[in-house]
Amino acid sequence: MKPSSRTATRTATPSRPLWPLSLLAGAALASLSGVALAQTAASTLKEVTVSAEDDKGYAPAATSTATKGSAPLRDVPQAVNVLPEQLLRDQGAVSMQDALRNVPGVSFNHGDGQRDQVVIRGFSGISDWFVDGVRDDALYFRDLSDTERIEVLKGPAAVLYGRGSSGGLINRVTKKPVFERRFGEVSLGLGSHHYTRSTLDLNTPIGENMAFRLNVAGEQSDSYRNQQFTDRHNIAPSLAIKFSPQTDLLLQYTNLRDQRLTDFGIPALNGRPVDVPIGAYYGSAHGKRDDTVTSKVQTFTATLNHRFSDALSLRNTTRYSSYHLDRNNTLPSGTTDPVRLTVGRTRGIVDRDESGWFNQTDLTWRNDLGGFKQEWLVGAEFGVQRKRLFSVSSATGAQRVNLFSPVADPLPIPLATYLADGAIPSNSEFKTAAVYVQDQITLAPHWKALIGGRYDVFKQDTSFERKLAPLERTDRKFSPRAGVVWQPDTVQSYYVSYSRSFQPSGENFALSTGNIDNAPEITVNKEIGAKFDLLDGGLNLTTALFNLERSGIKNTNPNNPRRQINVGTQRTNGLELALNGRLPGRWDVSAGYAYLDAKMTQSLATVSSLQLPVGAAIPVQGKTAALTPRHSAFVWAMKDLGHGFSAGGGLNYVSARYASLSNLVTLPSYLTADLAANYKTERYEIALNLKNIANRKYYVSAHGSVDNLILPGPGREVQLTLRAKF
Repeated sequence: MKPSSRTATRTATPSRPLWPLSLLAGAALASLSGVALAQTAASTLKEVTVSAEDDKGYAPAATSTATKGSAPLRDVPQAVNVLPEQLLRDQGAVSMQDALRNVPGVSFNHGDGQRDQVVIRGFSGISDWFVDGVRDDALYFRDLSDTERIEVLKGPAAVLYGRGSSGGLINRVTKKPVFERRFGEVSLGLGSHHYTRSTLDLNTPIGENMAFRLNVAGEQSDSYRNQQFTDRHNIAPSLAIKFSPQTDLLLQYTNLRDQRLTDFGIPALNGRPVDVPIGAYYGSAHGKRDDTVTSKVQTFTATLNHRFSDALSLRNTTRYSSYHLDRNNTLPSGTTDPVRLTVGRTRGIVDRDESGWFNQTDLTWRNDLGGFKQEWLVGAEFGVQRKRLFSVSSATGAQRVNLFSPVADPLPIPLATYLADGAIPSNSEFKTAAVYVQDQITLAPHWKALIGGRYDVFKQDTSFERKLAPLERTDRKFSPRAGVVWQPDTVQSYYVSYSRSFQPSGENFALSTGNIDNAPEITVNKEIGAKFDLLDGGLNLTTALFNLERSGIKNTNPNNPRRQINVGTQRTNGLELALNGRLPGRWDVSAGYAYLDAKMTQSLATVSSLQLPVGAAIPVQGKTAALTPRHSAFVWAMKDLGHGFSAGGGLNYVSARYASLSNLVTLPSYLTADLAANYKTERYEIALNLKNIANRKYYVSAHGSVDNLILPGPGREVQLTLRAKF
C-alpha cells in the first residue's frame, strides 16, 4: 500500500482539568511531524471525491458522514473516525464489534444477543445506525461484505440526521458499481469453532452507461460459547446508470438473514462475573430448539444525482426497508443467591415486524457570496416507519438453576402471562418531516466555519390490539451545529465546535402511559480539537476534548411511580487521541486512546440490583455510566516485508467498567493481543489471523441495565482467509 494524502479525525471537547492534556498532546503531535510548520498555504473549500481505489490504507482523506458531502476531514470541526476496508481486512474483522474496537470512546453492549449495540462516549447508541446516510435502526447484526468503510461521527448529529445520537452515530458506506473497469474477488475463510465464511465481490461495466456490482456472503460457525452457532447470508446487488454526463441513478438491494443462539451471557456473584468457563450457557439445555433468534432484513434504495453545473448539484435518495425478528430466549435475569448458589431464570418471546421508507433531497451550491467561498447544503427528509411488537416473558427469576451447573430445560411461560397487559401487541408509527441547511465557509485564507440547523417534526403514534387506549405525541425541535477551524498551514488544523441533539420519548420504540407526557431529552456537545496531516498526508494525528451533557433524562416520579419526569442529567468529560496512516519503514498503523469521565450528575432515580441486598433502592446520582471504561486504548500495525509478505499485530486495552448504573458489579480490565500475517500476489492472497493469542479470559460486554447478563470474550482463535482476484 502506498501512502496517500488522507486525513483521519478525532475530536474532543472542553473539560477544564483536561485542557493542559489537550495542549500538550497537540504540541507532541506537532513535534512528531518533522515538517517545518513555518510554511503556510491557504486552503479553500473544494469537493473531494473518495473512491474505493483512493481509499485503501489506514488514513482516509475524507468523510461523507460529517457534512453529507465529501469533505476533507481536516475541514470538519467535529470528531470523525473512519475505518477503511484495508484495516478491517488486515484484522480479519467480520462483524461490527470487530470493526468498532478500532474507535476510541466506543464500548459494547451485547444487545440481548440479537443485535449490534454500542455505547459511544458513555451513551447508548442502540438506534444510531445509518447506511449511506439513511437511518438503519432495526435491531439486527450487520454484515460487512458490502461495506467499503465505516464512519463514526462523534457527538450529537441531529443537524443532518434527526433524532438520537447523544454520543454519536455509525454510518456504513457501501460498495458501489465502478464504470471504468471489470474486476472481481472471491474469498474463503476458515477458522476455530468450525468457522467458514465465503464472499463474492463482482463488478462489471455494461456498455458505456451502466455498471453492475454484486456482493454476496455466507457464514456458518459454532462458537466459544456452548451451543452458540451462527448461520447467515447477505446478498447485495447494485446497478448504476448514467443517463447523461450530468445525471446518474444508483439502484441497490440487500437481503440479509441471520440466525443464531440468543445468548444473554452469564450472571454475577459478589460484585464480579461468576467464575465459570467462558462457554457456560445459562439458557435452555436445548438451545437450538428453545433459544434461537432469526432476523430477516430487506432494503431497496434508489439514489438520483443531477449536476446542473460545477457549482450546483442535486441528490435524492429513497429507501424502503422491511425487517422481521423472531426471538426466543432463556436468560439468567433473576437474583443471584450467594448462599444457595443459584440464579433465577426467565423465559421470553419477542416477535417484531417493521417496515418503512425515507426520502432525502439534498441541494449543494458552491459560490463566492459576499466575497467568501461557501458550500451550501439545503435539504429535506421525510419518512414513515411502522413497527409491530409482541413480547411476553415469565416472571423474573421464575425458575432457579445451579449457579455453576445451569444446564436445564426452561419452564413454559404461564398462560396467564399471555393475557396480561404487558403482552398486548403494540403497533407504532413514526413520522419524520424535516428541513435543514448547512454552510461551509472560507472566512479567510486560514479560517473556515461550518454552521447549520435542522427543524424536525417527529410524530409518534402507538395503538394496542386490545384493551389499552392509543397514545400519541408530536415533538418539534430545532437542532443547531456550529464550528470554527483554524488552519495555519497544510499540516495543522485546530477547531472548536458546538452541537445539539434531541431524544424523544420512546425514540424508536412504543410509547407508554409512563412517558407519553415527557419532553425530548436534550444532548449538547462542546468540543475542541486538533488534527495534523503529516508525512505528506500519509499519517494523521488527532486530539480532541469534549464536554457532552444530556439533560432532561426521564426519571420515575417519586410522587407517582407510574409516571416519568424530565429531571436527570448525565455528562461525559473526555479526551480522545488517534493516529492513522503509514510510518517510515512501511508500517501501516492505527492507534487510539480515550479517557472518559461519565457520571450521572443529577437524578431523583433509584435502581435495584440482582446482587445483595436485593431490592434495596440505590440512588443513581453520582454513579458512573454503565459499560463505560475510564481508559481504553488500542494499537494495530502491519509491516510490509517486501516480496508480497506482510506481518503485524495489535493490542487492545479496556479498563474496568460497571455492568449497570448500580455500580455494584465490576467487569475487570483486560488486555488482549492479536497477530496477523499475509502474502499477496497480483491475483491471490493468503491471510492468517491469530486472535487473543494469550488466551486471556475477559468480559467484552453486558446488558447495561442489570447486574447479570455479562458476556465473556472469545479465547484464542485462528482464522485463515484465502482470496482470489479476477
